[in-house]
Amino acid sequence: MNSGGGEISNARGLLAEKIAGEITLSQNPGETLRKWRRNFGITQTDLSTYLGISPSVISDYESGRRKSPGIMIVSKIIDALLKIDELRGCNILRAYENMFGDILGLDAICSICEYQEPVMLSDMAGWLNASVISGNTNVTIWGYTIINSVKAIVELMPEQFQKIYGRSTARALIFTGIHSGKSPMVAVRISNLKPGAVILQGLEPSEVDEVAMKIARVENIPLMTTLFSVEEISSSLSKR
Repeated sequence: MNSGGGEISNARGLLAEKIAGEITLSQNPGETLRKWRRNFGITQTDLSTYLGISPSVISDYESGRRKSPGIMIVSKIIDALLKIDELRGCNILRAYENMFGDILGLDAICSICEYQEPVMLSDMAGWLNASVISGNTNVTIWGYTIINSVKAIVELMPEQFQKIYGRSTARALIFTGIHSGKSPMVAVRISNLKPGAVILQGLEPSEVDEVAMKIARVENIPLMTTLFSVEEISSSLSKR
């Protein structure tokens, strides 16, 4: 029992750090805050009641009508989300622990998100002003993972790499720190699990390696590129 509690406690801290990082680094902290509140299935009223403030304060933060919350307020909100989840049986925390295990603490994973409803890959391409290299974008996806390509190759063990798929493989893997796209596509090629799409950040379409494109075609994986920065990607996707 003590061991299990320790694992939950460790997962709690890692998840809190992940949420705080996403909110503070986002170009639109309010939208990111809203995303995480909804991920926990917590209403603005539930959150404001726990914090002892007016629901309009939470609404103002999320909509941008009020100045972006500082780190102290962000910490209180994150703690409230986790505490409310604890009162409900730690269902969300346990789900994230099961999905990610120790992956939450790895620097290779910049962000990971699960959608409550599927979105069209073509819509995501539009949000990121992405260029389609190959594959069909008229498909649905259920989430995305933003991955530091170099750190992933160096740090992730095979079993850890598979955890980047979260609840569903029908997701977009967004690789950053790309030089040609070959290395991440080789990693996808040798993995037992295949993503719904791969997006290479920071590359022009003409810079994508031929091997990367061939793997995408062979595996029937939509391949795209975007010139958005990591911050722009996170900000754009957090609004959806």
